[in-house]
Amino acid sequence: MTSQESPQPLSIVVLASGSGTLAQSIIDNQGVYRVAAVVADVDCYALTRASAANIPTELVPLVKGADRGRWNEELARVVRGYGPDLVVSAGFMKILGKEFLDVFAGRIINTHPALLPAFPGAHAVRDALAYGVKVTGSTVHFVDEGVDTGKIIAQESVAIAPGETEADLHERIKQVERKLIVTVLDSFARGHGQERIIERLSSTHE
Repeated sequence: MTSQESPQPLSIVVLASGSGTLAQSIIDNQGVYRVAAVVADVDCYALTRASAANIPTELVPLVKGADRGRWNEELARVVRGYGPDLVVSAGFMKILGKEFLDVFAGRIINTHPALLPAFPGAHAVRDALAYGVKVTGSTVHFVDEGVDTGKIIAQESVAIAPGETEADLHERIKQVERKLIVTVLDSFARGHGQERIIERLSSTHE
């Protein structure tokens, strides 16, 4: 590549399950990265947001009682079809299993509404309030087989106001989260920190 040539944007697939405000922030800030697709496990507004931005969407539902291993294999097949450099879990409410993680090992990142390793799990905001901490925040981390145990990439703190409700605190954390994930994606796309995934990226494009 000559100095006049621009590098190809980092290609990402976004996994989502809900209203898609985090996915919207990612979509709105494309440039050095691009969203190849938004994939959901339920019919949700995140898919509507992606369609409005002319981004391909896929629905891979997990039917009650279905084999989770096979569902993870199908999810991996669908995501792999878009050839992403990175997979971003953005409000995705299913735990990714070994069958998916093995395909994208080291290339999946997630946002979490707490300062990990404090308050992992699905009720991080509620747990922080119950514990009585004065500061919580948002974390972007790599996904591994544990529950919010992957290596931390970036964090930003959020002070808890006296008497603040769970809903109000969660909304303020989400505002931080939307900016933080874009900062991380921009950093990876520009090469800062991308050495952590470079081996996986090169093998993807062989």
